[in-house]
Amino acid sequence: MAHPIFTRRKLLVATGATLALSSSLGATMTVARAATHRRFVFIIQRGAADGLGTLAPVGDPAFVSQRGDLAADFATAPRLDSMFALHPGMANVAKLYAAREALFVHAVASPYRDRSHFDGQNVLETGGNAAYSVKDGWLNRMLTLLPPADTKAIAVAATIPLALRGPVDVASYAPSALPDASDDLLGRVTQMYAGDPQLHAAWAEATATRMLTSDMAAGNGQNAAATGALAAKLLAAENGARVAMIETGGWDTHAQQRGRLGAQLRGLDGMIGALKEGLGPLWADTMVVVATEFGRTVKVNGTGGTDHGTGSLAMLMGGAVNGGRVVADWPGLGDAALFEGRDLKPTTGLDSVIASAVGGHYGIEGPRVARALFPEVPGTAWIDGLARA
Repeated sequence: MAHPIFTRRKLLVATGATLALSSSLGATMTVARAATHRRFVFIIQRGAADGLGTLAPVGDPAFVSQRGDLAADFATAPRLDSMFALHPGMANVAKLYAAREALFVHAVASPYRDRSHFDGQNVLETGGNAAYSVKDGWLNRMLTLLPPADTKAIAVAATIPLALRGPVDVASYAPSALPDASDDLLGRVTQMYAGDPQLHAAWAEATATRMLTSDMAAGNGQNAAATGALAAKLLAAENGARVAMIETGGWDTHAQQRGRLGAQLRGLDGMIGALKEGLGPLWADTMVVVATEFGRTVKVNGTGGTDHGTGSLAMLMGGAVNGGRVVADWPGLGDAALFEGRDLKPTTGLDSVIASAVGGHYGIEGPRVARALFPEVPGTAWIDGLARA
């Protein structure tokens, strides 16, 4: 069991099986193998998702007083261990955790320390040390490390996201980037095409695909689940993609966060559930990484929301994940422990999480994957044991 005293600089692992961090990246691993059956999915949470509202440190003595009304959802939520509880809206993810197919890394951040969504997402997607210092994406550079048969990638997005741009050609599946139309206009066009078999079928497909780019709460979460099902279909096809990126939005919860974030998390949970169901037996060889550009403030603002912050949460899911654990070098939520007096202090680099997940999943040695994915980030630490051996 995890030690009952949670102090900064102590690595917490829910099951007590220690995951060692080594700044030397000296993990003993081989280079990428021949063609595999492995799948890899990156889900980006655009808008700065609140990690404290997703995986709450209910065992921290300052949690309730600092979070106010936002702590209410966790009053009766089942704990994953003596410190952390998962939001009750994430029932599918909770089942994955119980099956040791989900792992959480808390108090993480990229090297970016300002609070601009655009700049933060640029750093997250390029793997650079600063905004706009790297021109291509870490996910595309990952493809250069894989056997040719494993490099087919697709983005479930309106355009190819920056993380997937680079020397390796990739595809996208989403509607054209046209201005948003009103729901009334879309309804009128639907009625107009109802009597034409060809136009009606084409329009139905186009409007269904349009919904994939909506936020996670849209359609009571059904659109998010449809996105997961679509990604699974693209990944499960015999000659389909092996790597996918899914864009999600709606995570910027400046006001009325409690209800809004709950709906977002239920949507994400539905997406993950549909992804697993659609992949079937391929789920056993799949790793899903979920990350956001930065976190949100610890304290609630005057409109029941939170402002742009720093430390947040990364999630790993899939049959290839060595899960059932929470990894956190927990800094604490007391005022003196906060970053710049307002944010969750990051204690683990997001580069370390992604590089270690990718390296472990594909059997690529630590230094090689770190140099390729995060060439500007010095001292990327290796987190051992994120993927199943």
